[in-house]
Amino acid sequence: MNLEFENRLGPEWDYLEDRYRRLMETGFSMLSVPANCEIDVSLVGDDEIHEINREYRSVDRVTDVISFAFDDDKTETGKIINDLSIPHMLGEIFICVPQALRQAAEIGNSKERELSFLFVHGMLHLLGYDHMKEEDEKIMFPLQEKILEAALPERK
Repeated sequence: MNLEFENRLGPEWDYLEDRYRRLMETGFSMLSVPANCEIDVSLVGDDEIHEINREYRSVDRVTDVISFAFDDDKTETGKIINDLSIPHMLGEIFICVPQALRQAAEIGNSKERELSFLFVHGMLHLLGYDHMKEEDEKIMFPLQEKILEAALPERK
């Protein structure tokens, strides 16, 4: 498994690369995701996430996280390449750090908890999880917490 990390904001956020790698490894292990799978994650600011949201989702506002799953158009059986020697890119996650910090302050989370939650949320979208329907939400949301707790037990 591989995590490509791009920090477009500044060196004070570089520590998130190790945190995101630990979250990805924990989530992949819990969900039996093949070792050849990869994720790209980019830390961006308000202007960039606003532009991405407007261009690709036709939503003209800043948001906290956007995921682009590269397997959305594949059937369940063809979703992940079984040849472990061939890397398989699951998709990209864009996390808006300024928005995450505003949300954390608003709801009383630490910045680390909010930035970790957004990564796990985006990762699960790349793996095909969603929360548009109540029955899907009942699966995805507890799974997010389970991954966070297993990967970051010190956050309690």
